[in-house]
Amino acid sequence: MLLKYLFIITLIILFVPPVRRFVFYLLVGRKLVNEQKQQNIKNQRQEGDIRVERKPNPNGGQRYSDGEYVDYEEVK
Repeated sequence: MLLKYLFIITLIILFVPPVRRFVFYLLVGRKLVNEQKQQNIKNQRQEGDIRVERKPNPNGGQRYSDGEYVDYEEVK
């Protein structure tokens, strides 16, 4: 009898999307929402602030490592 109820509850959780979303929210959702709120607080900037993030060049600031760069010139 108990096994029958457990089976029915399992089927409802697996195949009914609103129930599945609710169960997921109970298990994981609250933690995710709190993490997102914390990230938003950390990433807030004042209006008009500018932040430039650059990746350093792996070859010490040189743009080309295969020799000297020569601009293309059309020869007629």
